[in-house]
Amino acid sequence: MAKQHAWTFFRAGGFDQVKLETAADLEHLESLDQKLWVALACPTTGLELEPRTLALIDSDKDGRVRAPELLSAVRFATSNLKRPEDLLKGAKELALSAIADSTPEGKVLLASAQQILANLGKPQATAIAPEDFADPARIFADTVFNGDGVITEAAGEDDETRAVIREIADTMGTVPDRSGAVGVSVAKVEAFFEALKSVSDWQASGEADAQRVFPLGPEKTELAANAVAKIRSKVDDYFGRCRLAAFDPRTAQLLNRNEEAYAEIAARDLSLSVDEVAAFPLAHIGADRPLPLGRSLNPAHVAAMKALRDDAIVPLLGARAELSEADWLALLERLSAHNAWLAAKPAVPIDKLGTKRIREIAASDAKKRIFGLLEKDQALEAEAASIENVERLARYNRDLFLLCTNFVNFKDFYDGNEPAVFQSGTLYLDQRACRLCLKVEDTAKHASMAGLAGAYLAYLDCVRKGSDEKMHIVSVFTAGDSDNLMVGRNGIFYDRQGRDWDATITKIVESPISLRQAFWSPYKKLARLIEEQIAKRAAAADADSHKSLESAASTAANIDKAKPEPAKIDVGSVAALGVAVGAIGTFFTAFVGYLTGILKLGVFATVGAGVGLLLLISTPSVVLAHMKLRKRNLGPILDANGWAVNANARVNVPFGATLTSVAKLPKGARRESDRYVEKGLPWKRWVFLFLVVYLAYDWYKGSFNHMLPEAVRPAAVLGKFAPEPEPAPTPAAAPAPTPKP
Repeated sequence: MAKQHAWTFFRAGGFDQVKLETAADLEHLESLDQKLWVALACPTTGLELEPRTLALIDSDKDGRVRAPELLSAVRFATSNLKRPEDLLKGAKELALSAIADSTPEGKVLLASAQQILANLGKPQATAIAPEDFADPARIFADTVFNGDGVITEAAGEDDETRAVIREIADTMGTVPDRSGAVGVSVAKVEAFFEALKSVSDWQASGEADAQRVFPLGPEKTELAANAVAKIRSKVDDYFGRCRLAAFDPRTAQLLNRNEEAYAEIAARDLSLSVDEVAAFPLAHIGADRPLPLGRSLNPAHVAAMKALRDDAIVPLLGARAELSEADWLALLERLSAHNAWLAAKPAVPIDKLGTKRIREIAASDAKKRIFGLLEKDQALEAEAASIENVERLARYNRDLFLLCTNFVNFKDFYDGNEPAVFQSGTLYLDQRACRLCLKVEDTAKHASMAGLAGAYLAYLDCVRKGSDEKMHIVSVFTAGDSDNLMVGRNGIFYDRQGRDWDATITKIVESPISLRQAFWSPYKKLARLIEEQIAKRAAAADADSHKSLESAASTAANIDKAKPEPAKIDVGSVAALGVAVGAIGTFFTAFVGYLTGILKLGVFATVGAGVGLLLLISTPSVVLAHMKLRKRNLGPILDANGWAVNANARVNVPFGATLTSVAKLPKGARRESDRYVEKGLPWKRWVFLFLVVYLAYDWYKGSFNHMLPEAVRPAAVLGKFAPEPEPAPTPAAAPAPTPKP
C-alpha cells in the first residue's frame, strides 16, 4: 500500500488551506480532496497572469481553467523537469539542462528547444524564455513545411503548381501559415477541387446532349442565349401589348405613350442613344403587329435588337425583316434546353477562372500534386506540436506555481506580501488606498452577484488620456467611512505595471465599511436630519421674507392712493405666541431640571451617564454592522468574474483593515496650524465654562464647606450641608397688672 502524503494546512480567512511548499506537494496534488481546494475554476482573462499561459492550460478552450486541467498541467511540468522543485522558484527562463531528457518526450522537447533557439539566431543559448515564443512567425520564418496543415505558394515545386495554389487562394480565400505568410489549408483545397468537379460534371452534362443544349455549337449558342436574355423582357412586353391591343383596339392609344410623355423629354437635351425613352415600348404598338427588326425601333434598344437579330434570329430562324410572336416563341424554344442547362450551373466562386481554365486544371494532375504537398506538411505536425510543448513547459516553469497558490489556496491574498492574481492594482480615492480591486467586463451583471458579498463596492470606469485604453474595475472599501463616496467622484488607479488611469465612480453597492462608521452613523443621521429641517425652515422663512418685502414695496408705491388702515391686534397670533413661549419655557424648565438632576449625581456619575447615553444610541448600529462585517465574503465577488470559489473566504474587520489604508501623517511629521480655519464653536472654552459653573454650583450648595475656611464658605448653603433653621423665639409673658390702691 502506497504511503499517504502528509499535508500541512494553515488557517486564514476563517477556513483551512493547504500549504504548497515542496515538489512533493505538487506531485501529490491529485490525491488532495478537491473539497479542500479554495477554488475549482478561474477565468483565463482578467487576471494578472499571462492569458497565453492560462490558454495553454485550458485544454477544452472554454475560457476557464478547471481543477482537472490544472492537475494535467502539473503532471506535464513535473514529469518533464529533472528537478520538479524548480517550479517553486518561478524562474523567468527555462534552462535547457533542466529538461528531463531521460524520457522519450523529454528528448523531443530538448531537441525542439534547441531547434527553436537556432531558428531565432541563438544557437549557443542555454535557456529559453516564454518571450521567445511571442512571435511564432520568427520561429517558422524560413520554413515552407511546418506541420500546421497550411501550404503557401512557395511550397509549389513548379510554376504550374504555384499557379494553382495562387488560384485556390484567390477563389476560396486564405488562412495564415505559421511562417507569417498566408496560404491554403486542407479544407480550402478540398472545397476548390469539389467545386472544380461540380463545374466539370455540369459541363459534361451539356456536352452529352450537345445537339439540344448547343444548337449552334458551344460558343455561338452562348452568344445567342446572351443576346436573347439581354432584350427578352422588352420583347415580351411588346408582344404582350400587341395582344392587348388586339383584344380591345381602344387601348392602342393608351398602350403607346401619349404626347405629354414625349413633350416632357423633348424639353431636355437628349443623348445620342436616347436613353430617356428606354422605358417606352420597343416599337409602335398595334393589334397582332410583328416586331420590326430594322427601322421604327425604340432608339434606346437598337444595339440590343441588332445583337438579337445577328446572333440569334438569323442563325436559328433565318434572315427576316420583322419578327412575329410565333417566331419569337420558336426562338425561345430552340434555346430552352440551353437555358435550362445554364440554370443548373453550380454557384461556386471558381466561376471567375473561366471555362477554359477550369477545364485545364480538371484535366491536369494538380489535385494530386497539391494534396501531396499538404501531406508533406502534415507529416511535421508532431515536431510542430513539440515546439508548442516547449512553450508550455517554459511558461509552466515560470507561472504554474503562482497559479496554484492562487487557486488551490489563497496564500498570496491572505499573506499580503504579494497581491493575488485577481488583484489588478491600487485605487487612490478619498484619502484612501484600496488594494482589493478587480477587473470586470459587465458592471451591472457583476454587481447583481457581487452584492451578496456584504462588502462596500465601488465600480469605476478607468481611462488613460492620450490613448483609447479603457477598462472597468470594482474596488472594495474596507476601512474609513462612506461620507464622501458618491457616483461621479474621481480618483487615480495604478495597475500592476505601475501605469496610472483616471478612475470615476459609476456605481456603488452600499454595505458597512467599519465599526467606527457604524458608531457615529446615528449622530450623523441626526445631524443631517436637523440640517434638512433647518434648511426647510430657512427656505420657508426666506420665502415669507420676500413676500413681506414685496408687500412693503407695493404699499410704499401706493401710499398716496389709499390710506393705510390702523393696525389691528390679531388675538389669534397673540394667543399662539403665548402658547409658543409657554412651550419653550416648559421645555427649558424640564431641561434645566434634568441637567440639575444629573449634576447632583457628581462628576463621575455625570460622565458615566454621558457615556451610557452614547452607548445606548450607538450600540444597535455597531452590533448590526459587526454582524454584517463578520459575514463579508470574497467568494461572490470572484464568482461574478467567472471563478468557482470553493470556500467561505471571509474578509473580517482586522484583515479588511489591511486591504484599505487610510491617510495618516508619517511618524515624526510636524503639523502647523491652519491660518484659514473656520471660526466654529470654541468647544474647549465651553467645556471649561461648564466645569467652572459646575464647581461654582457645588461650592454654592456647600459641597466643599468641610474643606474650606469659614471666610470663603457661601453665605447661603443648600443641600445636605445647609444648617438647620433656628427655632422661633418664645414670646415673654406679660407682667401682671398692678392693683389699684
